[in-house]
Amino acid sequence: MTGPRTDDHGSHDHGADDDRADGHGAGTRSTDEAAAPTRAVPPVPLPPAHAAPSYTPGQEGAQARVDHSRYAPPGAASTAAAGAAQQPQASADDRAREADRAAVSFEAPAGSEGPGAPAASGAGLEGQPSVPAPAPVADPLGPPSYAPGATPSAHWFDQARADQADQAGREKSAEASTLSGWPTTDGPHGRRRGLGSAAVTGLLVGALLLGAVGGIVGERVWDSVSGPSSQPLPTVSADPSITRPDGSIADIAATVAPSVVSLYVSGPDGQSTGSGFVIREDGYILTNNHVIAGAVGNGEIRVTFVDGSESTATLIGRTADYDLAVVRVDREDLVPLVLGDSEAVAVGDPVIAIGAPLGLDGTVTTGIISALNRPVSAGDVTDQAFINALQTDAAINPGNSGGPLVDASGQVIGINSAIAQPPGTLTSAGNIGLGFAIGSNQARRTAQEIIDTGSASYPIIGVLLDSSYDGEGVQVVQDAQGGQEPVTPGGPAEAAGLAPGDVILSVDGRPVTQSDELIVAIRAKAPGDTVVLKVRSGDDERDVSIVLDKATSGEG
Repeated sequence: MTGPRTDDHGSHDHGADDDRADGHGAGTRSTDEAAAPTRAVPPVPLPPAHAAPSYTPGQEGAQARVDHSRYAPPGAASTAAAGAAQQPQASADDRAREADRAAVSFEAPAGSEGPGAPAASGAGLEGQPSVPAPAPVADPLGPPSYAPGATPSAHWFDQARADQADQAGREKSAEASTLSGWPTTDGPHGRRRGLGSAAVTGLLVGALLLGAVGGIVGERVWDSVSGPSSQPLPTVSADPSITRPDGSIADIAATVAPSVVSLYVSGPDGQSTGSGFVIREDGYILTNNHVIAGAVGNGEIRVTFVDGSESTATLIGRTADYDLAVVRVDREDLVPLVLGDSEAVAVGDPVIAIGAPLGLDGTVTTGIISALNRPVSAGDVTDQAFINALQTDAAINPGNSGGPLVDASGQVIGINSAIAQPPGTLTSAGNIGLGFAIGSNQARRTAQEIIDTGSASYPIIGVLLDSSYDGEGVQVVQDAQGGQEPVTPGGPAEAAGLAPGDVILSVDGRPVTQSDELIVAIRAKAPGDTVVLKVRSGDDERDVSIVLDKATSGEG
């Protein structure tokens, strides 16, 4: 800052008096006025020889200090004028104002001297040396006026007593405000006082009580949430009275799973795994032919049950035409599953697949029947199976092959055998929601035949089919293929009047457009069954009844 800083602590109790002096000195009056107005006198006069406070007008940051010299006893005015002469020069108006204030004299009018008037010699307070008063300076405003008959000294004491009474009233008001706990203001500057001791004490006690209550509550809340570190985790005891509803997935899985097994096959070409299920309590197990094919010859088949026990199995028989096989373990305490009626299945029926996909024993998945009579060919060219399959979206993965597909009653309606894979892929990509199962009716007939004879048979009509034909229906080849005639001599087709080049349009009213569809539709029947074929010869169409003949699959 460029100017002096005013310290509020240095003003003490003169602040109210300064305002009154500035207010009376703000106006101007002429020397022609009949009587000068009465001037207010501050309670404490400056002692003689005390330099009147002053400031340099125009200095930045400076604040005007009130001049008390005009109310000082006689002789102090001249001393104040001498002190003012030592200040830096100011403007003409400021110098006139300062001279006016310094020239005010307390000399009483004639006949007004009283016993308490100060001496004209300018003697100071007790204990301070006397200073001769300089020649008085004429007051352009004229001498101050007082009440008639009053001396300057008496007037000063009266004003002092009035100010003391005023001060006492303010102190009482401040004391009352302090006791009530509310801050108050002191003087015209509006200084705030702090809270009283009672209020501060009350606040401290309240804070302590709130802190204590908060600590107790917080501790209890923390204990209820976290608990002691030594407290054990809660445990739940199994309720033996809880059971699953009959027919629920959990109930069906619990009933069927003990009869489902996992097969581990080893042979000259390596190892493989698959699934199977018990069909007779004396150890007979049904599975897929491609599951145990690697053990044919000098391989080994091991069966693992749901309880973890293992047994070595013996191959009873197999058929690549239906992709089915039967093995047996040396046990008499097994629980067989019931083979249901696959012809009674409808699209949308719920199903459950159980097996060991990727060697994970006892895996249960669910879905529905997505379609019926899907013609599916599995295996390679030399060992190819034609399946009239049930399609399901229950998850079937490698390792599920040979496991059961059961309905809502827990009966087996299919044997999980194949999954679809995207075109162009050489290896299985796993489940994509397209799984296929051999119907239980076909499985029952074939399994029983293998158990009884050690081999299986399948029905035939005795014709060779042209796989390159792309017209409506399925066409019988026109020429011999590999030394085999288009229509087998003496076979069912020849007996019914079929000839080379004829086109078969349907089987029992079921349209066929590909060779696989016709083969699957025929093999879904049993040897000796009669089927009705719609045949076209040139422009002539006719229905032909044929009794199916039998061919025998090779024994494993």
